[in-house]
Amino acid sequence: MSKSKSEIKLFNKWSFENIELNDFTLEKYINLKTIIIPHSAGRHEHRRFWKSSRVSIIERFTNRLLSPGFIGSRIKGHKSSYNSGKKNKLIKGLKDAFTLIELRTGQNPVQVLVDAIVNTAPREETTKIARGGISYASAVDIAPQRRVDLAIKYLVQAIGARSHGNERMFEENVAQELILAAQNNQESRAVKRKDEIERIAVSAR
Repeated sequence: MSKSKSEIKLFNKWSFENIELNDFTLEKYINLKTIIIPHSAGRHEHRRFWKSSRVSIIERFTNRLLSPGFIGSRIKGHKSSYNSGKKNKLIKGLKDAFTLIELRTGQNPVQVLVDAIVNTAPREETTKIARGGISYASAVDIAPQRRVDLAIKYLVQAIGARSHGNERMFEENVAQELILAAQNNQESRAVKRKDEIERIAVSAR
């Protein structure tokens, strides 16, 4: 018999019920559909703007861990060669990280991830405007979909930077970064990055 939605839990352990979003503007773009394993076999590939409303936020976070992009400067930064293509390994690591989160905080790790994304989503950034051969930076508001995309990017790159040259296990670094970001703690690298982006935007108004 097929399970009802209330019976479907992430990794058969964590429920998707009663998950709260503290920012109502991101409700349409943080997909909390019930899944057991965060893997949809690439159904969203080559579909622009489809992933935000159809793909689970857990799977989007897992997929971004596979390819975090450049961390640091484009010249000295290191790319995603450590986990590229190893999704099964990453899913197992994410399950262990969520177990650590539950043990340390006593909260549902899905709620912790959602809070971390909300707290690291910047509201304002700068863009370059060129007029008559002169270019200058101007502050602009960020669309909700891009806010979620940037939040996932900052979290994943913070985890990558924290893991590089660190004796701690990857799962511990994932758990630590998500917990700090969910608490809006300044020790979180993703929260620091968001605050820096918004500070630069305020000065460019």
